[in-house]
Parts: sequence; structure tokens; C-alpha cells
Amino acid sequence: MEEQALVIAAVGVLGIGAQWVAWRTGWPAIVLMLAAGFLAGPVFHVIDPEHAFGPMLEPMISIGVALILFEGGLSLDFREFRKVGRGVMRLAVVGVPVGWFLGSLACYYIAGLVWPVAILFAGILVVTGPTVVIPLLRQSSVQQRPAAILKWEGIVNDPAGALCAVIAYEYFRLSATGTNLVEIVPPMLIAAGLSGLLGYAAAKAIAWAFPRGAVPEFLKVPVLLVTVIVVFVISNLIEHEAGLVAVTVMGIALANMHISSLRSIHPFKQNVAVLLVSGIFILLSASLDLESLRQFEWRFGLFLLALLFLARPATILISLLFTDIPWNERLFLAWIAPRGIVLVAISGLFALRLENIGYGDGAILVGLSFAVVVTTIVAHGFTIDLVAKWLGVKGETRPGVLIVGSTLWSGALARQLAKLDIPVTIADSSFQRLAPARQSGVPIYHGEILNEATEHNLDLSPFQVLIAATDNEAYNALVCNEFAFEIGRDRVYQLGEAGDEHDYRALPASLTGRALFASGFGVDDVNLRQAQGWVFRSTKVSDRFTLDDVKAHLPTDAQFLMVLRKDGQLRFFTHAANPEPSSGEVVISYTPPDPPEQIAAEKAAQKSRKPAPERKREQKT
Repeated sequence: MEEQALVIAAVGVLGIGAQWVAWRTGWPAIVLMLAAGFLAGPVFHVIDPEHAFGPMLEPMISIGVALILFEGGLSLDFREFRKVGRGVMRLAVVGVPVGWFLGSLACYYIAGLVWPVAILFAGILVVTGPTVVIPLLRQSSVQQRPAAILKWEGIVNDPAGALCAVIAYEYFRLSATGTNLVEIVPPMLIAAGLSGLLGYAAAKAIAWAFPRGAVPEFLKVPVLLVTVIVVFVISNLIEHEAGLVAVTVMGIALANMHISSLRSIHPFKQNVAVLLVSGIFILLSASLDLESLRQFEWRFGLFLLALLFLARPATILISLLFTDIPWNERLFLAWIAPRGIVLVAISGLFALRLENIGYGDGAILVGLSFAVVVTTIVAHGFTIDLVAKWLGVKGETRPGVLIVGSTLWSGALARQLAKLDIPVTIADSSFQRLAPARQSGVPIYHGEILNEATEHNLDLSPFQVLIAATDNEAYNALVCNEFAFEIGRDRVYQLGEAGDEHDYRALPASLTGRALFASGFGVDDVNLRQAQGWVFRSTKVSDRFTLDDVKAHLPTDAQFLMVLRKDGQLRFFTHAANPEPSSGEVVISYTPPDPPEQIAAEKAAQKSRKPAPERKREQKT
């Protein structure tokens, strides 16, 4: 028991540690997790998962994969599918059989596997793994359409690849008895259909029970997780690996039933997915046997090259013929196809089964599957940014700012940020309030920012900072609290003083965003100053012109707002933070106007207060 606890602790430290290092360095997290597990397992023998968990290791990994696929299904909304549906359907309907066929040829003629093992392994190679694709997309900035296609393909094709392998295995197992494909494939498809119906029925039951209060709030997450596991196990009893179909259907169905009570568990399910991905990758790489690697032949290297540069590109280009997807996006999709947990887990399962029915090449599958995973993750993980930039599908790379609420103050701030080449967008539910921003050329989003449709209509990936600046401070706090998990609690800001935990009438700090300005200007404060003609100024700091010199040259009432670092990062002045700019960095301040500007502002304000007929007479004169 102590050994098992030690392995669990080590897996947790290595997995989350690799994720943290990836966040700090920008390296692909999956590569670091594979390296950490390989070093801790077969190299230094710090952990031995098979010895620690024994027969429980395989079901643990299988259930973990099921929960990951379910969580991935929850992220698939049909509103997004309408934009990329044709490409995804082509990759599922055409891409799977084409990829299976081309992979079989590569496995037989290049890798030298016997036909039964080659066909079965090629079926597994159809999967592209959401456990790898989604973290890569999260770390990289790729345009919305190719990123969505990769995400959908990874989740939808995972159960498809498992079914291809099951069909191949059952055929070769029963072929000695004279059974043909007609007798094998229909029952398999029926079993997959029944499993899908079971997953859909479970989703309907959850959708009925949760909103009606049949399950208390504190039990919703446990009930959901247990339901997923039960559906997965029952479906696997119907047919091997059919559970992957069931949990994927269950996740997609729940995502599109728009159950309001599921929103509260989204942060929890994403945390569970991160833990599971980290743990499973560490366990699998630590379980790798060096003897399997010693079986690696030179022809396997050629096979990996054929997989990267022939099979995958041909599959994508054939599947997407006569679609409206641009060629640069097709080429990007043709290159990005990392494999992950499902490939290794299913390969390990069928390696034993193939050996039991007399196919010796089955033992090679474990080492070969790891070689595919490592090669594709390293190749695609380290090149996704370069290829995206080269093909013109790279999204915004500089940290952007999303401003919620179109006011005179937020419009002036957006124009100042745009002058500094900082990506900025103003969101508001009123098209009329957005008119000044539209006229000044600032990008806008017209819609309720808290609506669930926003995540499909507005690409949030370019924005690393959110500023809630509507006229309602309570609404600003609600917006900050809603987006804190996705953008980061320390990167959501709002107007108004920080919450006072001793004042029962004030909003608690745990619900609000960080207060802009060290003085904590509120909505009324900035509106009053904006009417008085206050302006935003940007000043570059140098060795000779320090922050103290900037303060000396600004009016006494001026307030610092933020510092623009050399790498494009933004650091804000708040009641709790006072960033120190270094030479070459830019300070943005909010200051009273100079005397000429103040006179012009007062004239403009006075003119706007005059009746319309009087203004017309002035214009005529």
C-alpha cells in the first residue's frame, strides 16, 4: 500500500510539474510529461506502475480515457459544428476509411508487419487524440476554424479508431472458423449504435434530473462522474471498446442540451481532465519496457516518416476535396495529427490479444505505438507555431484586451491601446452604444458577453486580459467572476475599489475583478473625468527618463493605468500591484488635459448641451 501511495504521489508531482514547466517555458506539455515518465520509469526505475497496481492498471487507464473523452465531448457544441461541420464530417466519413487503408499499406510494406497486425494497427492509427490536440491548441494561437476542426476530429475519431481495431481483431479471430465480414461488421455496428443510445439515454436522464432538483448541488459532480463510468463499463460489456462511443455521445448530447446547472461544474471537470491527462501519460510512459524499444528496426523509422509525410497528408487532402476550406488550412490540418493516450492504451490491449491468437508481431505494437506517439508529439508540438505562421493560420500572438462595455472612457482606452498595436475588442449588447467604437475603427462584438453562445461566436483565445467597464459595477463583477477561470483571476479587471471583506454592504473581493488604478476609480469617477477632458497618454521609459521622471512631467492628479512590457505583456497598476517598468517599456497613464485640450473639451461639452436648432444655426454661420 505504501508503494502504491508513493507511485500515486510521484505521478501527481511529475504530471503537474511537467504542466507547470510547460506553462513557464512554452514547450509542449505532452512532450515534457512523456519525458518525465520515461525517466522515472524505465531509465531510473523510480516508479513501476505495473508492479504497484498490477491488474488494476489497465482498467484505471481505460476509465481515465473514458472520462477524458466525455470531458472532450462536453466541449463540442453544434453551434460551432455548423461552421466546421462539413470538414469534420468529411474527416469522419471519408478520412477514417482512407486513413485506415493508407495506414495498412504503410504498416505492411514499410514497417514489415504481417497483414492482420498491420490492418489492426492501422485502424488504431486513425485516432488523433484530444488529450494531445487540445493542450497543443491551448498553448498555441491558431485561427478558430482549423483549431475547431482538429478538436472535433480528435474527439469524434477516437471511438471510430477503436471500433476499426475491434472489427479487425474479431475478423482475424473468427476467420479460422469460416466467418466473413458480413457476419462480423453488422453486429459490431449494432453494438456501437446501442452503446451510443445508452450514452444518449444517460444524458437525457441527467438533463431531466439536474434542473428539477432531483439531485442536490453537492452531488451533481459525483453523480455525473459515476454515471459516465457506469455507462462506459456497461457498453464495454456489450462490445469491446464500445464504451468510448457511449461516453463520447453522452458528452456531446449533454453539451447541446444547454443545462444551466452544468455551467457550475465546468471548472471542476476541466481540472479533472488536466489531472487525468497528466497521470495517464506519466503511467503509460513509465510502464514502457526497454526490451520493446530494442525491437525497433530501421524500417520502423521509415514507417514513421511515411506516416507523417505520406499517409496523413494524403488522408486530409483526399477527404477535403471539393470543400470550401482554404488550401492553407488544409495543409495545416495535413501536418498536425499527434497521437496520444488512446493509441497507446488500445495498442497495449490488442497486443496481448493478438499474441493469444498466434500473431507474434503483436508484441511489437506497444513499442511501435509509443514511437508513433513520441514522434508525432515532438514533431507537431515543436512545429505547430512555425507551420501555422508559415501557412497564415496563426492567430493573434500579442496579448489582447477584451473590454466589456462601450462607454466614452472604454472607447478612449481602446483607441490608445490600438495605437500601441495591442489587439483590442469592445463587447456590448447595445449596437447603438457600440457606434463610436465602430466609427473609430475599433473591433467590436455585438452580443451579451455572458451568453453561452459567446464562446462560439467570439474567439476568446487572443485575449489575455479582460476589463469590465460598463456603467454597472455589480454587472462588471459578474463578468469578471464568469471569465476568471478561463482568462485567469489575476487578469480580469474592473472599475471600482477592491472589495472590503469587513463591509457587509460591499461585494466580496472573491467575486470581483482586480480594481483598475491604484486609487480604485469607479464608474462615476472615470465618467466625470472623461467629461472634463481627461486623456490617456503613453510614455516610453528609458535609462535617462525613468518612472519618477514620468511622474514629474505629468499633472499631480494623473493616474498610472498599465505598463506595456517589451514582450507585449500587460501589467496593471492596482491597489495591490505597482509594476516597475524597465528601459524601453511603455507606461500608459490617465491624466487631466493640458490647458488647450481642456478648453477644447469644455467647448465640446458646452456645444453638446445646446439644443439641436441652436447648433444648426451655429453651423450655418
